[in-house]
Amino acid sequence: MASADARAKNIRLVCFDVDGTLTDGRLSFDENGIETKSFHVHDGQGLRLLEDCGIRVALITARHSRIVQARGRDLRLEHVFDGVTDKLAVVRQLCAAEGITLDEVAYMGDDYPDLACLQSVGLPACPADALVPIQANVLWTSRFNGGHGAAREFCDFILSIQGKDDELLRRYGAP
Repeated sequence: MASADARAKNIRLVCFDVDGTLTDGRLSFDENGIETKSFHVHDGQGLRLLEDCGIRVALITARHSRIVQARGRDLRLEHVFDGVTDKLAVVRQLCAAEGITLDEVAYMGDDYPDLACLQSVGLPACPADALVPIQANVLWTSRFNGGHGAAREFCDFILSIQGKDDELLRRYGAP
């Protein structure tokens, strides 16, 4: 099996689960039953950096969530899917639309609903606090928990392996 480094070189699409991956997995409800979620700004910047460097990003969550749709709009992401019962079917549809193979896809997830995707893509990844059976099915594990910079670390890993570091430093002001 190829290493995470070798597989990261060919990634053209990165898909993220939301609850437990881009958030810490907690669901909060106000007195009116309105759900809230917290996202880490560094994770969002990482997703934006991938897109800005030509690597497509998708958010795929099983929960119906206006919050996820709002976060996707905030990050200017084209591919945001909520209420998904078959995440792998969505990933396959994205591959067809983008003209890529599953080997060119990275996926970060933390729980059983992500397992089929993790077992099918070129670069499966998870946050540090993912379920143990999930950790056993990935090539790359973040040092950080979901919602606490795990996604950003994964984005930075892919960008670094693809040699985008200098481009980003120039873009953001380094001489």
